Amino acid sequence: MSVAAQAAPAVTIPEIGQPFGGGFFSGITRDPDTGKRHLNITAGAEHELEGEWGKYGEKIEGADSFTNSRANTEAMAAAGSKLAQQVLALDIGGFTDWAIPARDVQELQYRHFKPTTEDNWQYGRSGDNPNSEPVGLLHTEESPAQTTLAAFQAGGAEAFKDTWYWSSSQRSAYGAFTMLFDDGTQGSLGKNGELRVRPVRSQLID
Repeated sequence: MSVAAQAAPAVTIPEIGQPFGGGFFSGITRDPDTGKRHLNITAGAEHELEGEWGKYGEKIEGADSFTNSRANTEAMAAAGSKLAQQVLALDIGGFTDWAIPARDVQELQYRHFKPTTEDNWQYGRSGDNPNSEPVGLLHTEESPAQTTLAAFQAGGAEAFKDTWYWSSSQRSAYGAFTMLFDDGTQGSLGKNGELRVRPVRSQLID
């Protein structure tokens, strides 16, 4: 058996929204540097947190990945982000490797768990996700559609709020990438804003 095979035991890919690994399976990303694939797992709604991303005007080294949620969050926490420190302290279902989702991991949350029936925002890179499997395409008005998973639809027990959520991907010294879970707008907001976070963890596939 190869070293790679030993490091990544065979994993049966769950269905989107299936309870898995302390949360709900929310899709697959591929690390653009290593080519390795990861299952992404979204925590339940009860574990959402809210707070500032970090210090406005401070560039944090190591918080720029679009796929490595954990590395971003650890860099944020080391630089003093209380929100990141809270996420890193989570123990959900016996799992302690939770993180603030990186930008392309967060896109999968919206793509698969969109709570509303609103038309999708069609501007900039909204929806574009070269690091997901399958690759994410730019939003159209109708795609992605509201999730068919009742628990994640607006008013459901696991539904995202129709508001802004932080990703852990830094845009600059002044802002970080965000997503509006009403219509899927992807942009960036000032780091000192008070936004929500839905934690994630990942599991290596291969």
